[in-house]
Amino acid sequence: MQGWIEPLGLLHGETARAAVSAGQALWLRGGPLAFTLVRVGGQGREARIVPASLIPADETPMLQALTQPLPPFAGLAAGAPGRPLVMGILNVTPDSFSDGGRYGTEAAAVAAGEAMLAAGADMLDLGAESTRPGAEPVDPETECARLLPVLRHLAPAACVSVDTRNARTMRAALDAGATVVNDISALRHDPAALGTVAASGCSAVLMHMPGTDPRTMQALAQYGDVVPEVAAFLHARILACEAAGIPRHRIAVDPGLGFGKTLAHNLELLDRLPLLHGLGCAVLLGASRKGFIGRASGEPVAARRLGGSLAAALAGAARGAAILRVHDVAETVQALALARAVAEGAPPP
Repeated sequence: MQGWIEPLGLLHGETARAAVSAGQALWLRGGPLAFTLVRVGGQGREARIVPASLIPADETPMLQALTQPLPPFAGLAAGAPGRPLVMGILNVTPDSFSDGGRYGTEAAAVAAGEAMLAAGADMLDLGAESTRPGAEPVDPETECARLLPVLRHLAPAACVSVDTRNARTMRAALDAGATVVNDISALRHDPAALGTVAASGCSAVLMHMPGTDPRTMQALAQYGDVVPEVAAFLHARILACEAAGIPRHRIAVDPGLGFGKTLAHNLELLDRLPLLHGLGCAVLLGASRKGFIGRASGEPVAARRLGGSLAAALAGAARGAAILRVHDVAETVQALALARAVAEGAPPP
């Protein structure tokens, strides 16, 4: 990615509509957010801020991805204007950082997934390998034994994503009804992953992580300018996917908060999330209960980070995130509903 355009001065509601009508703002991914300014950088030049309506002609093609409406992801479109899709996290692992062991039985995991759907989750993300910093890898046989029985129960009634790095697990999960592959390595860990996703016709989430091993990623948290560097990595992975036969509309990108990032990196990625919209893919944000929330708020216990998780979710939604990956579905859905009511006004009775 030789250059980038970062939307600034985001507006919503009637203010956004008035600014766009007056030619002073552009819609971000078709709305309901609009942006009035852009920071333009890359290609060895110093970044500069200019009005969005005055971008030089030679940079106008870069605006297309930022302004074109997003197509549905995995067959799902946002349920209401400005409301991101909510992806409920369902870990069937004994050692996940927040809820390890909580859903250790098939019955408990299925009940939890059904409760998330009843609470308003648009999709579920089913994982059977902990990828917290320092976590030990899990072989595909163990992954499949943990997740397939739960997946077979939930897939007929829901859009289910499988959180895995292993192509064998991907194939088994897709055969069992999963429709999305969510790979923290952006389809780099397993050489067969790209071909598996391409052949299946499923959607994929590509996440940024330095290296491919959660045990060593934090040692690689070194960046010059973290947001454009993360964007450049994701752009390269999108091109690799397209070359393998995975079209861009089937891809979502995730900046990988907590994966090989310091607190400062995580906060900057969250704040400057709009830069990623220029990649032309849905942007997924996974901040829920993560360690950087604890470090920023002084809460060491992951399960007690609901307040910080909601703050991060609302910050992501206010910056155009298309999908929010969360543990606390009901609370997130409620928070999003209120944020939208504030931005757009109360719905008619």
